[in-house]
Amino acid sequence: MENNLWIVGLVFIVLGLIIGVGKQTWLLAGFNEKRVKNKTLLANLVGGYITVIGILFLISSFYTFLSEQILVGALVIGLFILIIFTNIKLVDKE
Repeated sequence: MENNLWIVGLVFIVLGLIIGVGKQTWLLAGFNEKRVKNKTLLANLVGGYITVIGILFLISSFYTFLSEQILVGALVIGLFILIIFTNIKLVDKE
């Protein structure tokens, strides 16, 4: 069992739930409340994604089916796609 992976997984799950369920969008870096069209959808998307990644980290700490490099790569690629999607669909162009 990898101690650092399950700790990171639990932190991601808690952070994802705080953002997704609690709608605490102030935790998002660079979040400009005036430019976002749908704050609830943004919180659900980001919170859900972070929670899923946290669950993958947590499962991977007990069963070594994915290496840490693959998990971090999936995290970075997923965040990149999420950033592009939110900037195209959820941000007002001024």
